[in-house]
Amino acid sequence: MAFNKIDDNILQAIIAIVGNDSVITSRDDMERYSHDETEDLSYYPEVVVKPRSAKEISALLKLCNEHMIPVTPRGAGTGLSGGALSVMGGLLISMERFDQILNIDEQNLQATVEPGVITEVFMNAVAEKGLLYPVDPASKGSCFIGGNVSHGSGGPRVVKYGTIREYILNLEVVLPSGEIIWTGANTLKYASGYNLTQLMIGAEGTLGVITKIVTKLIPHPTNDALMLASFPSNESACAAVSAIFRAGIVPSAVEYMERKCFEWVKAYNGVQFDLKDEDAAFLLIEVDGTDNEVIFAECEKINQVLESFGCKDVLFADSAAKKAELWHIRRTIGESVKINSVYKKEDMVVPRATLPQLVKGIKEIGNKYGFDSVCFGHAGDGNLHLNIIQGSMSNADWNDKLNTGIAEIFELTVSLGGTISGEHGIGLVQKEFMPIKYTNVHFELWRGIKKVFDKNNILNPGKIF
Repeated sequence: MAFNKIDDNILQAIIAIVGNDSVITSRDDMERYSHDETEDLSYYPEVVVKPRSAKEISALLKLCNEHMIPVTPRGAGTGLSGGALSVMGGLLISMERFDQILNIDEQNLQATVEPGVITEVFMNAVAEKGLLYPVDPASKGSCFIGGNVSHGSGGPRVVKYGTIREYILNLEVVLPSGEIIWTGANTLKYASGYNLTQLMIGAEGTLGVITKIVTKLIPHPTNDALMLASFPSNESACAAVSAIFRAGIVPSAVEYMERKCFEWVKAYNGVQFDLKDEDAAFLLIEVDGTDNEVIFAECEKINQVLESFGCKDVLFADSAAKKAELWHIRRTIGESVKINSVYKKEDMVVPRATLPQLVKGIKEIGNKYGFDSVCFGHAGDGNLHLNIIQGSMSNADWNDKLNTGIAEIFELTVSLGGTISGEHGIGLVQKEFMPIKYTNVHFELWRGIKKVFDKNNILNPGKIF
Protein backbone atom coordinates (compact mmCIF):
# COMPACT_ATOMS: atom_id res chain seq x y z
CA MET A 1 0.00 0.00 0.00
CA ALA A 2 1.45 3.36 -1.07
CA PHE A 3 1.56 6.27 1.36
CA ASN A 4 1.68 9.96 0.60
CA LYS A 5 4.08 12.59 1.87
CA ILE A 6 3.07 15.48 4.10
CA ASP A 7 2.90 18.46 1.75
CA ASP A 8 2.49 22.07 2.80
CA ASN A 9 -1.32 21.93 2.65
CA ILE A 10 -1.43 18.93 4.98
CA LEU A 11 1.15 20.54 7.27
CA GLN A 12 -0.99 23.66 7.55
CA ALA A 13 -4.01 21.46 8.36
CA ILE A 14 -1.99 19.76 11.10
CA ILE A 15 -0.98 23.13 12.54
CA ALA A 16 -4.61 24.23 12.47
CA ILE A 17 -5.55 21.21 14.61
CA VAL A 18 -2.87 21.34 17.32
CA GLY A 19 -1.33 24.82 17.06
CA ASN A 20 2.07 25.86 15.77
CA ASP A 21 3.79 25.32 19.14
CA SER A 22 2.82 21.62 19.07
CA VAL A 23 4.40 20.88 15.67
CA ILE A 24 8.05 19.99 15.04
CA THR A 25 9.49 19.98 11.52
CA SER A 26 13.19 20.68 12.14
CA ARG A 27 15.33 17.58 11.61
CA ASP A 28 17.57 18.54 14.52
CA ASP A 29 14.57 18.84 16.84
CA MET A 30 13.19 15.52 15.60
CA GLU A 31 16.39 13.60 16.40
CA ARG A 32 15.16 12.45 19.84
CA TYR A 33 12.02 11.05 18.18
CA SER A 34 13.98 9.12 15.53
CA HIS A 35 15.11 6.28 17.79
CA ASP A 36 14.20 4.27 20.87
CA GLU A 37 16.47 2.05 23.00
CA THR A 38 16.89 -0.45 20.16
CA GLU A 39 20.47 -0.73 18.98
CA ASP A 40 21.55 1.33 15.94
CA LEU A 41 18.12 2.04 14.45
CA SER A 42 17.03 5.51 13.39
CA TYR A 43 14.01 6.56 11.35
CA TYR A 44 12.91 10.16 11.06
CA PRO A 45 9.25 11.13 10.73
CA GLU A 46 8.34 13.98 8.42
CA VAL A 47 6.51 15.84 11.18
CA VAL A 48 6.20 15.38 14.96
CA VAL A 49 3.09 16.59 16.79
CA LYS A 50 2.46 16.86 20.53
CA PRO A 51 -1.32 16.95 20.94
CA ARG A 52 -3.13 17.66 24.21
CA SER A 53 -6.50 15.93 23.79
CA ALA A 54 -8.25 12.93 22.30
CA LYS A 55 -10.19 15.32 20.05
CA GLU A 56 -6.97 16.64 18.55
CA ILE A 57 -5.73 13.09 17.93
CA SER A 58 -9.09 12.25 16.38
CA ALA A 59 -8.79 15.15 13.94
CA LEU A 60 -5.20 14.20 13.10
CA LEU A 61 -6.12 10.59 12.36
CA LYS A 62 -9.07 11.62 10.21
CA LEU A 63 -6.76 13.88 8.22
CA CYS A 64 -4.09 11.23 7.80
CA ASN A 65 -6.63 8.55 6.89
CA GLU A 66 -8.09 10.79 4.20
CA HIS A 67 -4.70 11.59 2.70
CA MET A 68 -2.99 8.20 3.25
CA ILE A 69 -0.35 9.51 5.63
CA PRO A 70 1.32 6.92 7.93
CA VAL A 71 1.04 7.65 11.67
CA THR A 72 3.33 6.42 14.45
CA PRO A 73 2.16 6.75 18.09
CA ARG A 74 5.03 7.23 20.53
CA GLY A 75 5.41 7.17 24.29
CA ALA A 76 8.69 7.81 26.09
CA GLY A 77 10.88 6.07 23.53
CA THR A 78 12.24 3.50 26.00
CA GLY A 79 11.09 0.51 23.95
CA LEU A 80 13.42 -2.31 22.90
CA SER A 81 11.69 -3.52 19.73
CA GLY A 82 11.60 -0.48 17.44
CA GLY A 83 7.84 -0.28 17.91
CA ALA A 84 7.71 3.55 18.08
CA LEU A 85 9.92 4.24 15.05
CA SER A 86 8.50 6.00 11.99
CA VAL A 87 9.74 3.45 9.48
CA MET A 88 7.40 4.82 6.78
CA GLY A 89 7.99 8.50 7.57
CA GLY A 90 4.75 10.40 7.94
CA LEU A 91 3.39 11.83 11.18
CA LEU A 92 4.66 10.91 14.62
CA ILE A 93 2.22 11.54 17.49
CA SER A 94 4.07 12.02 20.75
CA MET A 95 1.95 11.38 23.83
CA GLU A 96 4.25 13.31 26.20
CA ARG A 97 1.63 15.96 27.03
CA PHE A 98 -0.89 13.34 28.19
CA ASP A 99 0.78 13.36 31.60
CA GLN A 100 -2.02 13.64 34.15
CA ILE A 101 -3.23 11.23 36.83
CA LEU A 102 -6.92 12.07 36.48
CA ASN A 103 -8.36 10.18 39.43
CA ILE A 104 -7.41 7.71 42.15
CA ASP A 105 -10.61 6.03 43.32
CA GLU A 106 -9.82 4.67 46.78
CA GLN A 107 -13.33 3.29 47.20
CA ASN A 108 -13.21 1.03 44.16
CA LEU A 109 -9.42 0.55 44.08
CA GLN A 110 -9.12 2.03 40.60
CA ALA A 111 -7.31 4.90 38.92
CA THR A 112 -7.74 6.79 35.67
CA VAL A 113 -4.51 7.97 34.15
CA GLU A 114 -3.30 9.45 30.87
CA PRO A 115 -0.83 7.41 28.81
CA GLY A 116 2.05 9.87 29.10
CA VAL A 117 2.40 9.50 32.88
CA ILE A 118 5.74 8.02 33.90
CA THR A 119 5.11 4.59 35.39
CA GLU A 120 7.06 5.18 38.60
CA VAL A 121 5.31 8.52 39.16
CA PHE A 122 1.99 6.70 39.02
CA MET A 123 3.22 3.89 41.29
CA ASN A 124 4.40 6.42 43.87
CA ALA A 125 1.15 8.40 43.72
CA VAL A 126 -1.00 5.37 44.50
CA ALA A 127 1.52 4.13 47.10
CA GLU A 128 0.98 7.35 49.05
CA LYS A 129 -2.60 6.20 49.48
CA GLY A 130 -1.57 2.72 50.62
CA LEU A 131 -2.25 1.15 47.23
CA LEU A 132 -0.16 -0.83 44.77
CA TYR A 133 0.12 -0.82 41.00
CA PRO A 134 2.58 -3.72 40.68
CA VAL A 135 3.60 -3.45 37.01
CA ASP A 136 7.16 -2.13 37.28
CA PRO A 137 9.45 -2.65 34.27
CA ALA A 138 13.16 -1.87 34.62
CA SER A 139 12.65 1.49 32.91
CA LYS A 140 9.84 2.49 35.27
CA GLY A 141 11.58 5.77 36.09
CA SER A 142 11.35 6.94 32.48
CA CYS A 143 8.83 4.83 30.54
CA PHE A 144 5.18 5.88 30.06
CA ILE A 145 2.30 3.76 31.27
CA GLY A 146 0.74 3.98 27.80
CA GLY A 147 3.79 2.34 26.30
CA ASN A 148 3.61 -0.37 28.97
CA VAL A 149 0.02 -1.10 27.93
CA SER A 150 0.85 -1.09 24.23
CA HIS A 151 3.72 -3.54 24.69
CA GLY A 152 2.23 -5.72 27.42
CA SER A 153 5.16 -4.79 29.68
CA GLY A 154 5.72 -6.65 32.92
CA GLY A 155 8.58 -6.51 35.38
CA PRO A 156 9.72 -8.63 38.31
CA ARG A 157 6.46 -8.76 40.28
CA VAL A 158 4.39 -10.38 37.55
CA VAL A 159 5.13 -13.72 39.16
CA LYS A 160 2.89 -12.99 42.17
CA TYR A 161 0.62 -10.21 41.03
CA GLY A 162 0.01 -11.02 37.39
CA THR A 163 0.77 -9.25 34.12
CA ILE A 164 -0.39 -5.82 33.03
CA ARG A 165 -3.42 -7.54 31.49
CA GLU A 166 -4.80 -8.13 34.99
CA TYR A 167 -4.63 -4.41 35.83
CA ILE A 168 -6.11 -2.65 32.80
CA LEU A 169 -9.88 -2.44 33.12
CA ASN A 170 -10.82 0.02 30.38
CA LEU A 171 -9.23 2.20 27.73
CA GLU A 172 -10.22 5.32 25.86
CA VAL A 173 -8.90 4.82 22.33
CA VAL A 174 -8.90 6.88 19.16
CA LEU A 175 -9.34 4.59 16.17
CA PRO A 176 -7.58 5.21 12.83
CA SER A 177 -10.91 6.49 11.47
CA GLY A 178 -10.90 9.20 14.15
CA GLU A 179 -13.69 7.65 16.20
CA ILE A 180 -13.21 7.79 19.97
CA ILE A 181 -14.38 4.77 21.95
CA TRP A 182 -14.11 3.18 25.39
CA THR A 183 -13.08 -0.43 24.96
CA GLY A 184 -14.87 -1.95 27.94
CA ALA A 185 -16.11 -1.09 31.41
CA ASN A 186 -14.64 -0.08 34.78
CA THR A 187 -15.51 -3.45 36.23
CA LEU A 188 -13.56 -6.46 37.47
CA LYS A 189 -15.62 -8.84 35.34
CA TYR A 190 -16.34 -8.51 31.63
CA ALA A 191 -18.39 -10.99 29.60
CA SER A 192 -20.04 -8.67 27.09
CA GLY A 193 -18.78 -9.57 23.66
CA TYR A 194 -15.22 -9.53 22.39
CA ASN A 195 -12.89 -7.95 24.92
CA LEU A 196 -11.46 -4.98 23.03
CA THR A 197 -9.49 -3.85 26.07
CA GLN A 198 -7.43 -7.02 26.03
CA LEU A 199 -7.01 -6.75 22.26
CA MET A 200 -5.47 -3.30 22.62
CA ILE A 201 -2.98 -4.47 25.28
CA GLY A 202 0.14 -5.58 23.44
CA ALA A 203 -1.13 -4.31 20.06
CA GLU A 204 1.87 -1.94 19.92
CA GLY A 205 -0.12 1.01 18.65
CA THR A 206 -1.26 -0.74 15.47
CA LEU A 207 -5.01 -0.68 16.20
CA GLY A 208 -5.63 2.64 17.95
CA VAL A 209 -4.10 5.45 19.99
CA ILE A 210 -4.71 5.09 23.74
CA THR A 211 -5.70 8.36 25.42
CA LYS A 212 -7.00 7.26 28.85
CA ILE A 213 -6.30 4.18 30.97
CA VAL A 214 -8.39 2.81 33.85
CA THR A 215 -6.28 0.57 36.09
CA LYS A 216 -7.06 -1.80 38.90
CA LEU A 217 -5.19 -1.23 42.17
CA ILE A 218 -4.61 -3.50 45.16
CA PRO A 219 -3.67 -2.87 48.81
CA HIS A 220 0.04 -2.24 49.22
CA PRO A 221 1.93 -4.91 51.19
CA THR A 222 3.35 -3.47 54.38
CA ASN A 223 6.44 -5.66 54.74
CA ASP A 224 8.94 -7.47 52.56
CA ALA A 225 12.18 -9.42 52.72
CA LEU A 226 14.86 -9.66 50.05
CA MET A 227 17.50 -12.36 49.71
CA LEU A 228 20.33 -12.90 47.23
CA ALA A 229 21.34 -16.53 46.73
CA SER A 230 24.49 -17.67 44.91
CA PHE A 231 24.89 -20.94 42.98
CA PRO A 232 27.76 -22.91 41.43
CA SER A 233 26.12 -23.03 37.97
CA ASN A 234 23.47 -21.37 35.85
CA GLU A 235 21.55 -24.60 35.61
CA SER A 236 21.34 -25.13 39.38
CA ALA A 237 20.10 -21.57 39.94
CA CYS A 238 17.46 -21.91 37.23
CA ALA A 239 16.37 -25.35 38.45
CA ALA A 240 15.79 -23.97 41.94
CA VAL A 241 13.21 -21.49 40.65
CA SER A 242 10.49 -23.99 39.84
CA ALA A 243 11.17 -25.88 43.07
CA ILE A 244 10.36 -22.79 45.16
CA PHE A 245 6.84 -22.75 43.76
CA ARG A 246 6.45 -26.49 44.05
CA ALA A 247 7.21 -26.05 47.75
CA GLY A 248 4.02 -24.00 48.03
CA ILE A 249 5.53 -20.50 48.15
CA VAL A 250 4.77 -17.65 45.75
CA PRO A 251 7.41 -14.94 46.15
CA SER A 252 6.70 -11.43 44.87
CA ALA A 253 9.84 -11.62 42.70
CA VAL A 254 12.38 -14.23 41.60
CA GLU A 255 15.10 -12.70 39.44
CA TYR A 256 17.92 -14.69 37.82
CA MET A 257 21.34 -13.18 37.08
CA GLU A 258 24.41 -14.96 35.83
CA ARG A 259 27.84 -13.95 37.15
CA LYS A 260 28.59 -11.78 34.11
CA CYS A 261 25.74 -9.48 35.12
CA PHE A 262 27.57 -8.49 38.30
CA GLU A 263 30.85 -8.14 36.43
CA TRP A 264 29.33 -5.72 33.95
CA VAL A 265 27.53 -3.70 36.61
CA LYS A 266 30.71 -3.46 38.70
CA ALA A 267 32.79 -2.40 35.70
CA TYR A 268 30.47 0.17 34.17
CA ASN A 269 28.02 1.29 36.83
CA GLY A 270 30.29 1.86 39.80
CA VAL A 271 28.61 -0.71 42.06
CA GLN A 272 30.79 -2.39 44.68
CA PHE A 273 30.06 -6.07 45.22
CA ASP A 274 32.34 -8.91 46.29
CA LEU A 275 32.20 -11.91 43.99
CA LYS A 276 33.52 -15.27 45.13
CA ASP A 277 35.26 -17.60 42.69
CA GLU A 278 32.49 -20.18 43.02
CA ASP A 279 29.67 -17.69 42.35
CA ALA A 280 28.38 -18.62 38.88
CA ALA A 281 24.78 -17.44 39.13
CA PHE A 282 22.38 -15.70 41.48
CA LEU A 283 18.70 -15.55 42.38
CA LEU A 284 17.28 -12.35 43.84
CA ILE A 285 14.15 -13.38 45.75
CA GLU A 286 11.59 -11.07 47.32
CA VAL A 287 8.77 -12.15 49.63
CA ASP A 288 6.16 -9.62 50.70
CA GLY A 289 2.97 -9.44 52.75
CA THR A 290 1.58 -7.97 55.95
CA ASP A 291 2.90 -10.37 58.60
CA ASN A 292 6.66 -10.43 59.17
CA GLU A 293 6.50 -13.82 60.93
CA VAL A 294 4.87 -15.37 57.88
CA ILE A 295 7.37 -13.68 55.56
CA PHE A 296 10.38 -14.94 57.49
CA ALA A 297 8.92 -18.44 57.74
CA GLU A 298 8.57 -18.49 53.97
CA CYS A 299 12.14 -17.24 53.59
CA GLU A 300 13.35 -20.11 55.77
CA LYS A 301 11.45 -22.59 53.64
CA ILE A 302 12.89 -21.03 50.47
CA ASN A 303 16.37 -21.29 51.96
CA GLN A 304 15.90 -25.02 52.47
CA VAL A 305 14.87 -25.39 48.83
CA LEU A 306 17.88 -23.41 47.65
CA GLU A 307 20.28 -25.56 49.68
CA SER A 308 18.98 -28.66 47.93
CA PHE A 309 20.13 -27.14 44.62
CA GLY A 310 23.67 -26.41 45.77
CA CYS A 311 23.16 -22.84 46.93
CA LYS A 312 26.48 -21.63 48.34
CA ASP A 313 25.44 -18.51 50.21
CA VAL A 314 22.34 -16.44 50.99
CA LEU A 315 22.56 -12.74 51.71
CA PHE A 316 19.57 -11.21 53.49
CA ALA A 317 19.14 -7.49 52.85
CA ASP A 318 18.85 -6.14 56.37
CA SER A 319 18.02 -2.54 55.54
CA ALA A 320 16.13 -0.44 53.02
CA ALA A 321 19.47 0.78 51.67
CA LYS A 322 20.71 -2.78 51.08
CA LYS A 323 17.46 -3.71 49.35
CA ALA A 324 17.77 -0.66 47.11
CA GLU A 325 21.38 -1.59 46.30
CA LEU A 326 20.47 -5.12 45.24
CA TRP A 327 17.56 -3.94 43.12
CA HIS A 328 19.83 -1.31 41.58
CA ILE A 329 22.20 -4.04 40.46
CA ARG A 330 19.36 -5.98 38.88
CA ARG A 331 17.76 -2.99 37.17
CA THR A 332 20.99 -1.62 35.69
CA ILE A 333 22.29 -4.80 34.04
CA GLY A 334 20.95 -3.86 30.61
CA GLU A 335 22.30 -0.33 30.85
CA SER A 336 25.72 -1.60 31.96
CA VAL A 337 25.99 -4.06 29.09
CA LYS A 338 25.03 -1.33 26.66
CA ILE A 339 28.02 0.77 27.70
CA ASN A 340 31.17 0.11 25.69
CA SER A 341 29.92 -2.94 23.81
CA VAL A 342 28.36 -3.96 20.52
CA TYR A 343 25.29 -5.80 21.61
CA LYS A 344 21.78 -6.95 20.75
CA LYS A 345 19.02 -7.50 23.28
CA GLU A 346 16.51 -10.34 23.07
CA ASP A 347 13.56 -11.36 25.25
CA MET A 348 11.95 -14.77 25.41
CA VAL A 349 9.72 -16.68 27.79
CA VAL A 350 9.35 -20.39 28.57
CA PRO A 351 7.61 -22.47 31.23
CA ARG A 352 9.85 -21.78 34.23
CA ALA A 353 10.80 -25.44 34.80
CA THR A 354 12.54 -25.41 31.41
CA LEU A 355 14.80 -22.43 32.20
CA PRO A 356 17.88 -24.65 32.80
CA GLN A 357 17.60 -26.10 29.28
CA LEU A 358 17.09 -22.65 27.78
CA VAL A 359 20.14 -21.07 29.41
CA LYS A 360 22.32 -24.10 28.65
CA GLY A 361 21.19 -24.05 25.02
CA ILE A 362 21.85 -20.31 24.66
CA LYS A 363 25.44 -20.79 25.84
CA GLU A 364 25.95 -23.69 23.40
CA ILE A 365 24.55 -21.68 20.49
CA GLY A 366 26.77 -18.75 21.44
CA ASN A 367 29.82 -21.01 21.38
CA LYS A 368 28.75 -22.33 17.99
CA TYR A 369 28.51 -18.87 16.40
CA GLY A 370 31.19 -17.10 18.44
CA PHE A 371 29.16 -14.52 20.34
CA ASP A 372 29.14 -13.85 24.06
CA SER A 373 25.94 -13.57 26.09
CA VAL A 374 24.67 -12.16 29.36
CA CYS A 375 21.54 -13.88 30.68
CA PHE A 376 19.20 -12.48 33.32
CA GLY A 377 15.52 -11.91 33.83
CA HIS A 378 12.26 -12.63 35.57
CA ALA A 379 12.90 -16.29 36.31
CA GLY A 380 9.78 -16.59 38.43
CA ASP A 381 7.61 -16.38 35.32
CA GLY A 382 10.10 -17.94 32.89
CA ASN A 383 10.95 -14.64 31.17
CA LEU A 384 14.63 -14.51 30.21
CA HIS A 385 16.40 -11.40 28.95
CA LEU A 386 19.42 -12.04 26.78
CA ASN A 387 22.08 -9.52 25.84
CA ILE A 388 24.16 -10.85 22.97
CA ILE A 389 27.63 -9.28 22.83
CA GLN A 390 29.83 -9.33 19.75
CA GLY A 391 32.92 -10.38 21.68
CA SER A 392 35.36 -12.12 19.32
CA MET A 393 32.79 -12.45 16.54
CA SER A 394 34.00 -10.68 13.38
CA ASN A 395 32.03 -7.76 11.99
CA ALA A 396 31.17 -9.83 8.92
CA ASP A 397 29.83 -12.72 11.02
CA TRP A 398 27.99 -10.28 13.32
CA ASN A 399 26.21 -8.79 10.33
CA ASP A 400 25.68 -11.98 8.33
CA LYS A 401 25.36 -14.86 10.80
CA LEU A 402 24.04 -13.42 14.07
CA ASN A 403 20.38 -13.61 13.09
CA THR A 404 20.83 -17.28 12.22
CA GLY A 405 22.06 -17.86 15.76
CA ILE A 406 19.19 -15.85 17.21
CA ALA A 407 16.75 -17.90 15.14
CA GLU A 408 18.22 -21.07 16.69
CA ILE A 409 17.71 -19.61 20.16
CA PHE A 410 14.07 -18.89 19.34
CA GLU A 411 13.62 -22.37 17.86
CA LEU A 412 14.91 -23.77 21.15
CA THR A 413 12.57 -21.46 23.05
CA VAL A 414 9.55 -22.65 21.06
CA SER A 415 10.58 -26.30 21.41
CA LEU A 416 10.50 -25.79 25.20
CA GLY A 417 6.92 -24.51 25.03
CA GLY A 418 7.79 -20.81 24.98
CA THR A 419 7.51 -17.84 22.68
CA ILE A 420 9.79 -15.13 21.33
CA SER A 421 8.81 -12.16 23.49
CA GLY A 422 7.63 -12.03 27.08
CA GLU A 423 7.31 -8.27 27.48
CA HIS A 424 9.47 -6.28 25.04
CA GLY A 425 7.10 -6.76 22.11
CA ILE A 426 7.70 -7.54 18.44
CA GLY A 427 7.75 -4.14 16.79
CA LEU A 428 10.25 -3.85 13.97
CA VAL A 429 13.22 -5.93 15.09
CA GLN A 430 11.53 -9.21 16.05
CA LYS A 431 8.99 -9.60 13.26
CA GLU A 432 11.32 -11.67 11.03
CA PHE A 433 11.34 -14.37 13.73
CA MET A 434 7.56 -14.61 14.13
CA PRO A 435 7.19 -17.55 11.67
CA ILE A 436 9.30 -19.67 14.03
CA LYS A 437 6.34 -19.73 16.41
CA TYR A 438 3.29 -18.79 14.37
CA THR A 439 1.60 -20.22 11.26
CA ASN A 440 -0.04 -18.66 8.23
CA VAL A 441 -3.38 -19.04 10.00
CA HIS A 442 -2.16 -16.76 12.79
CA PHE A 443 -0.96 -14.15 10.31
CA GLU A 444 -4.23 -14.25 8.39
CA LEU A 445 -6.18 -13.71 11.60
CA TRP A 446 -3.93 -10.84 12.69
CA ARG A 447 -4.10 -9.16 9.30
CA GLY A 448 -7.88 -9.53 9.33
CA ILE A 449 -8.11 -7.85 12.74
CA LYS A 450 -5.78 -5.08 11.57
CA LYS A 451 -7.94 -4.51 8.46
CA VAL A 452 -11.12 -4.15 10.52
CA PHE A 453 -9.57 -1.46 12.71
CA ASP A 454 -7.33 0.20 10.15
CA LYS A 455 -8.49 -0.41 6.57
CA ASN A 456 -5.84 1.89 5.08
CA ASN A 457 -3.02 0.54 7.27
CA ILE A 458 -1.96 4.04 8.33
CA LEU A 459 -1.38 3.29 12.02
CA ASN A 460 2.14 2.15 12.92
CA PRO A 461 2.67 0.32 9.62
CA GLY A 462 5.59 -2.05 9.21
CA LYS A 463 5.38 -3.47 12.72
CA ILE A 464 4.73 -6.98 14.14
CA PHE A 465 4.06 -8.64 10.75
